[in-house]
Amino acid sequence: MKRVLIITYYWPPSGGSGVQRWLKMSKYLPEYGWQPVIYTTENAEYPIIDHSLEKDVAPNIEVIRRPITEPYSAYKKFLGINKDETVKMGFIQEKEKSKSWKSDLTLWVRGNFFIPDARCGWVKPSVRFMKEYLNEHPVDAIISTGPPHSMHLIALKLKEALGLPWIADFRDPWTEIDYYNDLHLTAWADRKHHRLEQEVLTKADKVVTVAPDGARRLGRLGNRNVRTIYNGFDRDDDTQTPVNLSEQFTITYLGVLSKIQNPSNLWQALSELIKEDSGFDKSLKINMIGQIDSTVVSSIDENGLTQHVAYSPYMPHDQVSAVHRSSTLLLLLLMPDSEPRAKGLVTGKLFEYMASGRPILCIGPEDGDAARILRETGAGQTVSFEDKNKTKEIIKNLYQRYLKNDLPNNTNTTIEQYSRKNMAEKYAKLLNQSV
Repeated sequence: MKRVLIITYYWPPSGGSGVQRWLKMSKYLPEYGWQPVIYTTENAEYPIIDHSLEKDVAPNIEVIRRPITEPYSAYKKFLGINKDETVKMGFIQEKEKSKSWKSDLTLWVRGNFFIPDARCGWVKPSVRFMKEYLNEHPVDAIISTGPPHSMHLIALKLKEALGLPWIADFRDPWTEIDYYNDLHLTAWADRKHHRLEQEVLTKADKVVTVAPDGARRLGRLGNRNVRTIYNGFDRDDDTQTPVNLSEQFTITYLGVLSKIQNPSNLWQALSELIKEDSGFDKSLKINMIGQIDSTVVSSIDENGLTQHVAYSPYMPHDQVSAVHRSSTLLLLLLMPDSEPRAKGLVTGKLFEYMASGRPILCIGPEDGDAARILRETGAGQTVSFEDKNKTKEIIKNLYQRYLKNDLPNNTNTTIEQYSRKNMAEKYAKLLNQSV
């Protein structure tokens, strides 16, 4: 069996979306002839802890953990933030009450001195350690996954020193990430970000990302062909016990929800429906599970939906499947068409929603990658952020089917192509081409 070194910042007990891709890939790669060796942090300041994911770590997998020094403690102390409070990616503060000259200063320092991210101080010690380790414990290939994109810089240095085949895996973009222009970058820092990004994109043997539009965008930056390997869903995550559909008309959103994703027309459509139909008013329940931005909460309140909404913090991953399957409608909120990355957003949440068989309402570009997958699998419908009337009509029709006990349950076998196991097989084939 060949050995592949996977350089990742996120690893259990980290929770959230960042850990799932390579936790699941490493689970299934051995079935296709590749034994993962995980290089990760020993003392990372993860924003979310989820011990339920530890069950997916194969008992015989080698995990190398090394200490990391991160600036988060100093950042929180300087701003007077509680040490247990989550720090957003890029140090971006979305709550107006959190903004001050201090937050602006720390954001400027983050953007201009921590390049490409707050884990850049881990690069040199990691390269030093891993060169010695790999001389004694050889591997056949390297995969780095970012963000944080400092992981790619570790792989780049190892590639230059040892000549090993290297795949750079982008779960999210680098200089085209949503908050890049909010980092108060100087011209010098901007040039450095782009120079390092170019080095990774051109010197990696292969580059992979999670959606076709993102692959095209990265391909243009690096002047090369970028492969797409989706995130997918894991059938092992499905709850083994029967789950009853909620008696209420239950709309569920699960995950992080930022200001830019706020579906104001959805809240307006729901507000109109509860005014037009007293039965809908009594039946409607909205589950908002995860980190929800304050602007979204305000928008919900302004539309008179507060009494219908139940907010919950992060949910352990082993409980997610039951929540999906008990819901009437699953909400996938992407970005408005005006956002450059909107068409290429294909989140891991999409595939986990699909695995549940429950209907999906995607709010985002109707000609985007997620919309195409939903059409091809029959798993849901897509409506743009701007189209309130269509949003309202979709929910109204589904509510009528709910009253008739005729809710759709997607059993289309085409969704199986998006399993985590199939994605690992694709990655194994790519590795085989690299060595």
